[in-house]
Amino acid sequence: MDFGLVLQTDPPASQVVSLMKRAERNGFRYGWTFDSAVLWQEPFVIYSQILANTTKLHVGTMVTNPGTRTWEVTASTFATLNDMYGNRTVCGIGRGDSAMRVAGRRPNTLARLGEAIDVIRDLAEGREAEVDGNPIHIPWIKNGKLPVWMAAYGPRALALAGEKADGFILQLADPFLTEWMVKAVRQAAQDAGRDPDALTICVAAPAYVTADDSAGALAHARDQCRWFGGMVGNHVADLVAKYGEHSGMVPEELTAYIKDRQGYDYSHHGRADNPDTAFVPDEIVDRFCLLGPAEAHIEKLRRLKDLGVDQFAVYDMHDNREGTIDAYGSDIIPAINA
Repeated sequence: MDFGLVLQTDPPASQVVSLMKRAERNGFRYGWTFDSAVLWQEPFVIYSQILANTTKLHVGTMVTNPGTRTWEVTASTFATLNDMYGNRTVCGIGRGDSAMRVAGRRPNTLARLGEAIDVIRDLAEGREAEVDGNPIHIPWIKNGKLPVWMAAYGPRALALAGEKADGFILQLADPFLTEWMVKAVRQAAQDAGRDPDALTICVAAPAYVTADDSAGALAHARDQCRWFGGMVGNHVADLVAKYGEHSGMVPEELTAYIKDRQGYDYSHHGRADNPDTAFVPDEIVDRFCLLGPAEAHIEKLRRLKDLGVDQFAVYDMHDNREGTIDAYGSDIIPAINA
């Protein structure tokens, strides 16, 4: 199993670079960041510094979207980094939650997202693609390689990921939901005539390593990671609005917990002090995240690995970032990949 580190590009950028260097030293192979131009600093500028200061780490967006940049710009930016540092990028992409809504726009449609996946990959790998009815080819790209991984939750999005993407990003670590969604993505790939086992499966969620499993330690870890249930809740609310609360299209293990959700302020997005996540119960934090001493992380990661998960990406937005990176490097990654 590969491991990734997920950060927000808060200033100073030097700290983001430093944490990514620390992650590589501890055996992480991927470095991911959010991409929301209003809320955080521009990730692609920082990727250049991360790549320059590491040797093997792959970097990517978790996630970008097809609305805030034109597709040829996205493709050219990834391709430039690959040309400079040797095909060490991944384009993680989705409909656009914070990036679009903070700017007063609606998230992109799945139809637009599916088209963008093909176009961005083709352009970044040196092939011609059609953008807004115009054929475009970026002539300087030679030997480019850009895997495109798609984030998804709902049935239509899962099907699109299986049909189009090179990888699937699932932003929660609940084994039951992981099994259900991975099966849906792989089935869609098979139905589209693709090799379902060729898709990379990436589960991304907060991880907080505690010294022990005492009630106090676990309560603190939950409070540091409760924001994640609020972030996922934005997507779940969209699913409930589209399919209904008891449609059978989406497992109620995913949708039921948002019944007391009142709203969401993106100025606190992805932060431990988010005041809009009081509706998230402890049960959801425990299911969606990895909490507790190293042994608890190892046990859950082995379950995820058995379900076909190829990478676990650690959302490291809490008060123990360095400690979590180091604990994964010393105790957890070696145990999983022994």
